[in-house]
Amino acid sequence: CAMDWQVLTRELSLYLESQVRVGLFGSGVGLSLVLGFGVAYACYYLNSIAKKPQLVASNDRFCRFLEEYCPVVTETYYPTIWCWEGRVQTLLRPFITSRPQVQYRNELIKTADGGQISLDWFDNNDSLYYPDVSTRPTVLLLPGLTGTSKESYILHMIHQSETLGYRCVVFNNRGIAGEDLLTPRTYCAANTEDLEAVIHHVHSLHPSAPFMAAGVSMGGMLLLNYLGKTGRDTPLMAAAIFSAGWNVFESVESLEKPLNWLLFNYYLTTCLQSSVSRHRQMLEKLFDMDLVMKARTVREFDKQFTSVMFGYRSIDDYYEDASPCRKLKSVGIPVLCLNSVDDVFSPGHAIPVETAKQNANVALVLTSCGGHIGFLEGIWPRKCTYMDRVFKQFVQAMFEHGNKIFSM
Repeated sequence: CAMDWQVLTRELSLYLESQVRVGLFGSGVGLSLVLGFGVAYACYYLNSIAKKPQLVASNDRFCRFLEEYCPVVTETYYPTIWCWEGRVQTLLRPFITSRPQVQYRNELIKTADGGQISLDWFDNNDSLYYPDVSTRPTVLLLPGLTGTSKESYILHMIHQSETLGYRCVVFNNRGIAGEDLLTPRTYCAANTEDLEAVIHHVHSLHPSAPFMAAGVSMGGMLLLNYLGKTGRDTPLMAAAIFSAGWNVFESVESLEKPLNWLLFNYYLTTCLQSSVSRHRQMLEKLFDMDLVMKARTVREFDKQFTSVMFGYRSIDDYYEDASPCRKLKSVGIPVLCLNSVDDVFSPGHAIPVETAKQNANVALVLTSCGGHIGFLEGIWPRKCTYMDRVFKQFVQAMFEHGNKIFSM
């Protein structure tokens, strides 16, 4: 840390000397003040902001496996020096990060209730490491609440997978990716039926291929709820979870604080309303859509729409069922979960640290900064985030060395 401080201070001093003119009348006071502030800020950043993440895992072998094959989870995370606060990272990430070009192959699959699900495949047929389609490792990606295969964080995961030679498939929730609703049903964080159908479908197409999944935000919640339900009875060999909301009651309470409502809650509510308004003619068969469109918070939307659609007696029953912290003990495959403790969507005090310690298959990686799906790093964090690096290293570790995880 002392070496980092010395290097950063020296570089900052050289930059300021070349860019900042000597103060008024040549006194040099202005330069001294700027240098003093810069050194003080650098010291504060290195001592209070840049920290190693907290790795929580009860299984020593899992820890050793991660330390050897996924070392990024033990290295100091240096958030972008001018953009480290959680809300700022959350707001800026979609605008700052690049959007890699990805060519998808779309597939619509039918569900048991007569609905349809849109899957976007990145086959990676140019893979040099895995030219055999039948055994090419496959990663199933689950976007967030109103997200699709076009989200920048999904595109970056596919880009990382492409360099490793893997195949990806993105699970778009019903009615989100431009396809029509064939039945008056969308999706929620608690109901895993569609995810089960997708996992079965993908595995049936490539039964000899190693198979993993990664979920982001609500996608991570859905994946955790699925894993808690199925235990070891799943074709998935492992999973990665990013910025999941562990306790929905705590998440909505945090999002309803005045500043968070202004910055996130109202916008997210309008996104939810927009996603269902396109299917209004179908949904009006069962719902009072005028009432749904009057919601001003996520809680109000879920009360009038989501909890009713999936047959819950109350919104509290839905939120209890949707909270992955209740099912974490039952997860039966290796799972790595990345959260930032300053994430307003998933408050640090609601992260189930003690519960995670009771399951040898679970490892939590907790950073002090990063926000919600933020994890920006570098001076200009356009190409790769800390989350991207965790995803890449963990997926590669499991596909290429997963058989060693319980033998170390």
